[in-house]
Amino acid sequence: MRLPTLRQLQYLTSVVEEKHFGHAAEKCFVTQSTLSAGIQDLEQLLEVSLLERTNRKVLPTPIGEEIASRAQQILSLSEDLVDLAQSEKNPLSGRIQIGVIPTISPFLLPKVLPSVRKQLPNLEIVLIEDQSERLLDRLEAGSIDVAVLAFPFNTRGLTHRVFAKEPFWIAMPKNHNLAKAKKLKAADLPINELLLLAEGHCMREHALSACKLPASAQRKSVQATSLYTLIEMVASGLGITLIPDMAINSDMVSHSDISLVPLENNNNQAVREIGLVWRPSFRRTATLEQLAKTFSDALADTDYSLRA
Repeated sequence: MRLPTLRQLQYLTSVVEEKHFGHAAEKCFVTQSTLSAGIQDLEQLLEVSLLERTNRKVLPTPIGEEIASRAQQILSLSEDLVDLAQSEKNPLSGRIQIGVIPTISPFLLPKVLPSVRKQLPNLEIVLIEDQSERLLDRLEAGSIDVAVLAFPFNTRGLTHRVFAKEPFWIAMPKNHNLAKAKKLKAADLPINELLLLAEGHCMREHALSACKLPASAQRKSVQATSLYTLIEMVASGLGITLIPDMAINSDMVSHSDISLVPLENNNNQAVREIGLVWRPSFRRTATLEQLAKTFSDALADTDYSLRA
């Protein structure tokens, strides 16, 4: 029985992603006629129509979309095999693509990247910032190798390892009647003033979980798409919000006209955990172990680091 080649699968996934033969051919570094012939051979081999071709664009058929999704998984596994072979020679060299969520990236990376460059000088790091669900999509598709996420979060059966945990602080206008408190319990918070990130940001759920609140416990009229916007809204007197510990010494916070009060942490519940997520097939475990240790060591001067 003849099987599709990896090259044919690459042609198909590129066309489905680009929805354009010319752009897909450029992505695969082949001529458009070569790519088109490769896909036609694949259709003849599988005896199904994979693409709908029009004068303006190309779209996958239902079966073509399903086959392209599985093809991407096969290509990802193949890339993992190459990564594994290369890492056998030197596990702390080569290239690794890391996804980071926006509520971690600007605060964690300045702390850890200098240490990573010093301890892992032969490791080339490519950083991609995106929301958690989209990073998991990228992981499953093989376009990134590992993601830095906050937990609890559904990792879809992917492997993960926590390297830090951090508490939350309450940010409020300086003239707020709770601004002078030394510590606040979740029960003390005026829930009708709570500002949260928009749906799709995991810190929204973590903030609600830290306060043991339902999703309805927020100001309905205002939602932000970034932590920076939340802080600006608080400074303008629109309400209060929760921010993670790693953000409180950032320029974004220190230059804002707000007050910060720690949220009381009973039984280690009012925290979020930070960790790495990767595909079980990604076997560069020595690289990941060293990354987790380097990240944890770089946070050793904080109260929320964990020894890797």
